[in-house]
Amino acid sequence: MTVETSATLADLVIQDARRARILESFGLDYCCHGQHSLADATTEAGVDLREVVRALDLPAPPSPPVRVSQEQADLAHDIVDTHHAYMWEEMPRLRALVEKVARVHGERHPELARVEALFTAAIAELDPHMTREERVVFPAISRLERTGAHTGSLAAQIEVLVDEHTVVGDLFKQLNTATGGYAVPDDACGSYRAMLDGLRAMELDLHEHIHKENNVLFPGALQLEQAATTRGGA
Repeated sequence: MTVETSATLADLVIQDARRARILESFGLDYCCHGQHSLADATTEAGVDLREVVRALDLPAPPSPPVRVSQEQADLAHDIVDTHHAYMWEEMPRLRALVEKVARVHGERHPELARVEALFTAAIAELDPHMTREERVVFPAISRLERTGAHTGSLAAQIEVLVDEHTVVGDLFKQLNTATGGYAVPDDACGSYRAMLDGLRAMELDLHEHIHKENNVLFPGALQLEQAATTRGGA
């Protein structure tokens, strides 16, 4: 599949979901900054554009992409069942693990105090954020798609959610840095390793989660709202 350097990072991942991990490996943010072109993103990150293009040019058939044509309500439901369900289950488990590791190993690893603070801040952002999506925004999208009824406030609500995605994404980026890319220390016990594995897995899932919302679900919902507004004003 030809890789256009003018394509946005989001579109490249929409075309082939396997590209997400490749972009991750080069430190390119396809979720919160998915609107950046591949050329601009590589320049900003200081990585070789030709090398990234070669890595993204996958010869095997791509895995099924996130379909832009998928009904928005179905996509929102999938996000809740897949990503929200994972986060609701994993956040309390991982929070207890982070607190335990910081308490036991904090004296030898002072960076764990920052890890605990960053993770606590991320959870504090995610909890009300996902609750608002599930109880307010996603039902509004479903209702808009089903009936065309809207209050005219969806765009403003989505703007807030996107801003919150950026905050959480930055917190996990700082977590990644604070742990040296989730590197396992020589003296790490099983709990320490499990904590790092959990944080790495959560960051990767969060990137997919944010990508589906920022770059697929929300643009589709905004198109629906614009169409409904146009019909109402006709």
